[in-house]
Amino acid sequence: MKKLITAISLASITALSACTTYDPYTGEEKTTNTAKGAGIGAGAALVISYIANKDKNAGERNRRMLRDAGIGAIAGGGVGYYMDTQEAKLRKQLRSTGVSVERDGDNINLIMPGNITFPSDGRSLKADFYSVLDSVALVLEEFEKTIIVVAGYTDSQGSDAYNQQLSQERASSVAAYLKSKKITPARFDVVGFGEKNPIASNATAEGRAQNRRVELTLLPITEGS
Repeated sequence: MKKLITAISLASITALSACTTYDPYTGEEKTTNTAKGAGIGAGAALVISYIANKDKNAGERNRRMLRDAGIGAIAGGGVGYYMDTQEAKLRKQLRSTGVSVERDGDNINLIMPGNITFPSDGRSLKADFYSVLDSVALVLEEFEKTIIVVAGYTDSQGSDAYNQQLSQERASSVAAYLKSKKITPARFDVVGFGEKNPIASNATAEGRAQNRRVELTLLPITEGS
């Protein structure tokens, strides 16, 4: 029986340079350098590390997930094309929405700043962000051969315990909305990272605003022996 595994490698954790992104407001393509990758790209790396260490038997977990989701894996060398096509559709749907699309190897990261997703200190999604998530859901439903990790982050204001809970609740709100749009629940993994992995300085209001965010990391599922 063939073993189903996610396309996650330890090399992805350090391969953070030269990530292609679009400016979320101008729509212009740009390439991040190593320094920027260490900020934003590290979000995907943290998720990959989390997934890799979550279960002792990742193969069994993936088989269970695929069984529950009723989907198959990406066969052979088709991973790159599958993720390329998905990335292109996400970029088209999300340009000028305020959501950044980042590619790191075969993984895709969607960075959703707190100022467009949640009211200050709130756990419920802003009503005007529903349409953006609707666009994301359309692509996620079409490209079903991916694990969707929804990760919440906060700034450093407040206690560690409070920020941890807030980040988890915000990630759960995003995941719940996407699940309501016919995205198979078994594909989701929801986690709050609290203050971990800031992408800007917490010493300024602008930096804290960037750190308050939810990220969706899309990890392809491949078929292996």
